[in-house]
Amino acid sequence: MNKLYWLDQIKLQDRAKVGDKAFYLSKIIQRGYPVMPGFVVSAEILRQFLENLNSSESLVADLPHSSLHLDVTNWRQLQQVASRLRQEILSATVTQEWVSPIFQAAKEWQTSCLILRPSLTVSTATPGINNNISGLLESVFCQCEPEAIALALKRTWSQIFRARSLLYWQHLGINLQQINLAVLVQPVGNAIASGSLTTNSSGWEIEATWGLGIAIAQGEVQPDVYYIQPETGVVLEQQLGNKMLAYGVDDAAPKVFSQPLPNSALTPDHTCLITYLLPEAQQKQYSLQEEYLQQIIALGTQLVSELGKTFTIKWTIAEQPTSGKLYITQVSPSQSISHTHFIRGLGAAGGRVVATALVIINSQQKPEQLPKGVILVVPTITPDWLPLLQQVAGIITEQGGLTSHAAILARELGITAVVNATSATTLIQTGERLLLDGDRGEVYRIKGDSKEEMERGREENLLSSHYPNPKASHPAVTSHLPMIATQLLVNLSQSTLIEQVQNLPVDGVGLLRSELMVLNILNGQHPNSWILSGRQAELLELWSEQIMQFARAFAPRPVFYRSLDWRSQDLPSLRDSLESSPQSMLGERGTFSCLRNPAVFELELKALASVQEAGYTNVNLLLPFVRTVEEFVFCRRKVEQAFLTEVAQFQLWMMAEVPSVLFLLPEYVKAGVAGISIGTNDLTQLLLGVDREQGQLAKVFNERHPAVMGAIAQLIQMARSAGIPCSICGQAPALYPEIIDKLVEWGITSISVEPEAVERTYQAIARAEQRIILAAARRKLH
Repeated sequence: MNKLYWLDQIKLQDRAKVGDKAFYLSKIIQRGYPVMPGFVVSAEILRQFLENLNSSESLVADLPHSSLHLDVTNWRQLQQVASRLRQEILSATVTQEWVSPIFQAAKEWQTSCLILRPSLTVSTATPGINNNISGLLESVFCQCEPEAIALALKRTWSQIFRARSLLYWQHLGINLQQINLAVLVQPVGNAIASGSLTTNSSGWEIEATWGLGIAIAQGEVQPDVYYIQPETGVVLEQQLGNKMLAYGVDDAAPKVFSQPLPNSALTPDHTCLITYLLPEAQQKQYSLQEEYLQQIIALGTQLVSELGKTFTIKWTIAEQPTSGKLYITQVSPSQSISHTHFIRGLGAAGGRVVATALVIINSQQKPEQLPKGVILVVPTITPDWLPLLQQVAGIITEQGGLTSHAAILARELGITAVVNATSATTLIQTGERLLLDGDRGEVYRIKGDSKEEMERGREENLLSSHYPNPKASHPAVTSHLPMIATQLLVNLSQSTLIEQVQNLPVDGVGLLRSELMVLNILNGQHPNSWILSGRQAELLELWSEQIMQFARAFAPRPVFYRSLDWRSQDLPSLRDSLESSPQSMLGERGTFSCLRNPAVFELELKALASVQEAGYTNVNLLLPFVRTVEEFVFCRRKVEQAFLTEVAQFQLWMMAEVPSVLFLLPEYVKAGVAGISIGTNDLTQLLLGVDREQGQLAKVFNERHPAVMGAIAQLIQMARSAGIPCSICGQAPALYPEIIDKLVEWGITSISVEPEAVERTYQAIARAEQRIILAAARRKLH
């Protein structure tokens, strides 16, 4: 094996061999800055590895010389190719000639855990491309053991063949010969805190969390944030995050985590990482002591002279016997796009997108259509905007919280979104070029409209684009996932997403939102209008076909169809002219509307019966917003009259979202409820008296509030006592994955989330179940 490149010895001519990430770290470590030590496995090793792959696959035979010409618009082909290539790499052997020097070098650090960071450069004339690929590949953790190192190397290398990566290379005309992927190897120890420092001329921002920074990278915590004035280093503002868990690397909890916790466990992929649930008192503390905060600010001030005014570093406070030591772990010099953050809201749907703004001042004046690929800026969004949203690249609303309609629709459709962005329609003008960051909840105005600037914006979009989950596209990809006992379901409403979602590792559809599904067929009219105009048969056929698409795609897995749950003010374009009475905040929602307007409910039931008659027995009915037992009994009789219950597999469930269910569940069970699904959005707003559409009350609207968590625990326990299943389909598990530990511990039978949250929810369930198994094993031992 060629020599390893140590960070403190890398030279300018080594840049292509070690990649940009390692090269930038080497520059500052050689100037005396506190960089975590490390060495690089050069890009040449990957090239040799690919050349030596011994495979009968014709697809693999030409590596690394293949240009991999693919039809990237055919996502199924894209994912199948990605899956086969990655499996070939993961099943190949890394020679001891390569592994042994890495292992021997890493042993000098006397650590049990290593991190392998992809360090990538691309040989291309496209300006700024290497600055835009830092988030394309992820770091890999492993034990400091030969076999674990070999596997971690293969996992790191294989990422250049992920569907997302292949899509990126293809769009930019990059072939494998232009890709130089080196691997930076560094030690990992317990950390007091970790995070990042991002600087520009208008202000600095520090993010921090307890333990290792992977908790931020995986979106499992909301970090503490500090806003710093660059000239003086003064802290202008600080915001306490939400940090329920932290990561360490060995069985002894870091001292800062108080006592070792019994519910820590190995993460599902069996790396060296340990997850700790933090005591409640520590969750309410800032993770950076003043001493360390000032050290980071001072370090940033020094680095300005080395890197300029705009850069990002990642740092960690490594635990030492007596105190902590600040290390830099990553450096990213000036950003590729010149922009200024000028609006902050709530990040409702993740991703980053660059596009032109389209401002609509009045939400009531909904246009007939929208230009494709714009960032829509509007005061608020109601569900009847759904058909228009298919065209947009991003959404900014002035109103709304994380469970508002705009947020829910954006997450399901995979559209980057920021809500509660005050005065957005005033501050933004139609035609402005924006960068929308849905992860940070920020809007940036891009300076300049040069060809180079536009090209960089195109790269930003490719890097952040939403694409079908590669883990779910092919059996070979999902085979490494740990088994889970808790059912994982998906929330859906759009038939256009079926092909993308049906192969995700889910057990069915836990929430089919009918009110959003039928918007695609109603043509802006209320169902009543169709019935009164004699078009009932036409609507029934369209409605049946919509439901049947989901039944067909997921069979034999269950689909829980939730009947219509509209508030009139949510659908201004669909308000029935017959409804002239003033509407309350809640409106005639759920089963109460079935009593007031049984004709529409009966049509829904006929559509479900048509699906059964077509031979699909996997569709169940979920009744929304049930206020009283009498409402449920009325609906159950309608269901029986439609002969739905004659199919043995059919189940009639109800949403548990009105607080009265906490007192009436035994009566509902006697009346025939076969299962419940907890709707955390409405349950939270009704328990706390907070309108979920009001973003300014986001801190109050909190599904983790003790009252809400207590209600959820009570519902799960009552369902267990009654012998019926209990699911949860609100936004809480997706927004706050840390509560999944409690849900699994209490005995939830299934969790249903948006498609974008499936992967992280699967891993969170696996971790929670392993903790329970580990705790039980420890009790048995002791």
